[in-house]
Amino acid sequence: MPQLNPSPWFAILVFTWIIFLTIVPTKVLNHLTPNGLVLVEEEEYKNKYWNWPW
Repeated sequence: MPQLNPSPWFAILVFTWIIFLTIVPTKVLNHLTPNGLVLVEEEEYKNKYWNWPW
């Protein structure tokens, strides 16, 4: 049964993770976002209490 021999499958696993951790993130991070980040100022909420007439 060749499935029980871990030596070739472990090497394949290690090489695929090396590819995923080195090549793929650099290709993904090279893409630019179409719009720049815009900082939105927080509005101060002014709580105006409603004085009930009763």
